[in-house]
Amino acid sequence: MLHIIITSYKEPESTVKAVNAFLKQKIKEKYKIIVVDPFPEVEKVLKKKFKKEFRSGKIEFFLDPGEGKSYALNLVLEKIYSQNSNDIIILTDGDVYVSKNSVSAILEAFKDKEIGCVTGKPVSLNSRDNMFGYWSHLLFAGIDRVRRRLSKEGKFFECSGYLFAIRNGVLKGFPLEASEDSIIPFLFWKKNYKIKYLPEAEVYVKNPENWHSWKKQKIRNIKGHENLNKLVKEMPRTKSFWNEIKEGTFFALKYPKNTKEFFYTLALFIARFYIYIKAFYELHFKKKGYYDGWRAEK
Repeated sequence: MLHIIITSYKEPESTVKAVNAFLKQKIKEKYKIIVVDPFPEVEKVLKKKFKKEFRSGKIEFFLDPGEGKSYALNLVLEKIYSQNSNDIIILTDGDVYVSKNSVSAILEAFKDKEIGCVTGKPVSLNSRDNMFGYWSHLLFAGIDRVRRRLSKEGKFFECSGYLFAIRNGVLKGFPLEASEDSIIPFLFWKKNYKIKYLPEAEVYVKNPENWHSWKKQKIRNIKGHENLNKLVKEMPRTKSFWNEIKEGTFFALKYPKNTKEFFYTLALFIARFYIYIKAFYELHFKKKGYYDGWRAEK
């Protein structure tokens, strides 16, 4: 059995597109799409759009109680838990959509019984012509580079919350104090499962287009990763200030194609340094820790 969990937040049009991206794929296995959203009006839109699929049980709506994404996911994971580790769970968001080959690529990867988690490749939908769009392309390219290497070397790395998949029958839930794409892969890693990166399984993402949204998203990310030090001190850190400098500096400097993009890159260095300082200040001096939020704040 394949379960596809789509967490959304009052964006029915985007969620319909996310659902359609899966329905259009040739999936031979028995599957169910579960849309998780705290707004009943989203269920009404989906039921109107996908009448046949709701009647057949191919699509199901789960009303999120509004306690955060991690809390809702824990409820759903507990509900669909199966002792059959051949059952697969795909997790994605309602404001992104996947490539037409994503499910087949994911299921093919899980034929290796040693694989516990797989993650897809985020692709930016933003234009590279402006600063925030360029930043999204550069950051995604850097993530792609690191995940390719770590996956090839058989080392631990964190997954992408935009699209990743796990075996059922291994976890009934995960701690709420960290983002699911960080803590879940580590819990599988501790159980001696491997993690695999699938660059062919693409997920298309619209990134923040202004400073306020970009800053809020990135600071929350940093806090979530720093919180891992409290939860699982033994977890190998693939996302940190020093790793970003070590892994990303020279790559970022080689990434620009013209003078404008070079100055965008320098601006990104300053912006990243600022948000790390702000995140650490809020964590350690203002005691404003990580909080579970939705994708607009991820």
